[in-house]
Amino acid sequence: MRQSTSRQSGHFYFALTIEETTRIFRVIVPVSDIERAATFYGNVLGSLGPRISPGRHYFFCGEVILACFDPFADGDTFDAKTNPDHLYIATGDLEGAYARALEAGAGPDRVPSGIEARPWGERSFYITDPFGNPLCFVDEKTIFRAHSKQTGQP
Repeated sequence: MRQSTSRQSGHFYFALTIEETTRIFRVIVPVSDIERAATFYGNVLGSLGPRISPGRHYFFCGEVILACFDPFADGDTFDAKTNPDHLYIATGDLEGAYARALEAGAGPDRVPSGIEARPWGERSFYITDPFGNPLCFVDEKTIFRAHSKQTGQP
């Protein structure tokens, strides 16, 4: 791991370069009904995804797996608790994703509904899944990447 610093506009920015040794490969979305979750996410993401175990259903989102997890269906004795903050999902069809989310039964989020351009440049919409997990779908052409602004690298 290497660390470098740069100074821009009176602020120091630190960039750590990790030689492809770490990456996020799976995120858990806690649910209380794996069948309902598989249907909802399958409709919204436009992909059926495989059932991995009685309580796990995976959706392949690029290099990251979105894993719906129902603890009771997998034989665990604890409740599924919603994620505390948004999971951000990039899409090439923001309008289509919004229509599919509403049709699949997405709920409102604490952010006003509808597709909007955000002050940081992203076009996105915020919803909750049927289990209360907050989600944000972002137009892939407008994803904000602070890293590229700080380092000049994608």
